[in-house]
Amino acid sequence: MDGLVIEYHDPLFGIFTLFLVIFIASFLTYAYNIYIERKSRKEYRDFIKKFELGDLKEDDYISLYTTYNLPFDSIILLASSFLHKGEYNKAVSVYQGLLNHVKEPVKKEELLELLGKTYFKGGFLQRSKETFLKILQFSPRNTQALFHLLFIYEKLREYTKAEDVMESLDEIDENVRTDKTYIRTLALIDNIRMPIDEKTQKLLAIYNINPLIERLFLDFLLKYNKPFFWKNIELFDLTKIIDLLWFLDQKDLELEIVEKIPFLKHLYSAKGFLKDNVASEIFELSVLIATKNSTLDVNLDLNFYFLCTKCKKTIPMYDSRCPHCHNILTLKVKPQLTKGYYEKNSSLQ
Repeated sequence: MDGLVIEYHDPLFGIFTLFLVIFIASFLTYAYNIYIERKSRKEYRDFIKKFELGDLKEDDYISLYTTYNLPFDSIILLASSFLHKGEYNKAVSVYQGLLNHVKEPVKKEELLELLGKTYFKGGFLQRSKETFLKILQFSPRNTQALFHLLFIYEKLREYTKAEDVMESLDEIDENVRTDKTYIRTLALIDNIRMPIDEKTQKLLAIYNINPLIERLFLDFLLKYNKPFFWKNIELFDLTKIIDLLWFLDQKDLELEIVEKIPFLKHLYSAKGFLKDNVASEIFELSVLIATKNSTLDVNLDLNFYFLCTKCKKTIPMYDSRCPHCHNILTLKVKPQLTKGYYEKNSSLQ
């Protein structure tokens, strides 16, 4: 009878033991997961604290992505802080590190685009070119890669290759009509085998069709064909090149022509090449004219900055393509008063 009772209770004891083991295992697993989660959160908070203090290193971004599963877009946003600070090498390290861990083709393409743009901004044109060409091997319709290749070939003065890129952009219905005129103009100006007079006539023909190239044309004339400039001065809006005219040498001026054009008369009176006290419509010129005709010990000069009419960014040096938005010939010259290099009472006078 006792044997029968033991046989009857043995299965229940086994089931109880099994449930107890499962419970203990589950509890330990749960406790371990909580421990790991709390540890991870603490490390993550430490990372975020380091980021707030500006101490994140390139490898930290990779850890945030691989260890803490921070979203890809968030990593890219954080890494952009290097770009804002001009630390292009660090941004490159982040993008290259992520490329070793990212598997999705779309994300790889995005990273390569960012890498190519970073090389471009940092002035590493050859590396940027290689990166964008690599993108086009598996994504030939990538407009970002094509446009940046166009910018690169332009800077490298490889105009034939730039034309090939524009043909590709044309095929995917991108509007590159202005780019074609612009590249054609640059190629013409850079053609050292063509005589100056022939080059001038061809540039004039382009200008008559598309006045957008006015500054490029005028810059060429003031460097290489001043007689044509003075003879045809009525063709141009001189206020758009006030900086180029300001820095002309006095010996390069045709004073008879200057005297007949109010803007030029005011400009060179402000420069001190002429004696004229008539106020100009341009405030800065009026101030300079007034100081030239006064006995005050004031030493002012004229400087210039350039405003992009598209993106509204300003830059200190002229560029035919805006370095911020990459639009062509959209920079407008703005004069500003500045202190002269030498005081009147300087011992160097």
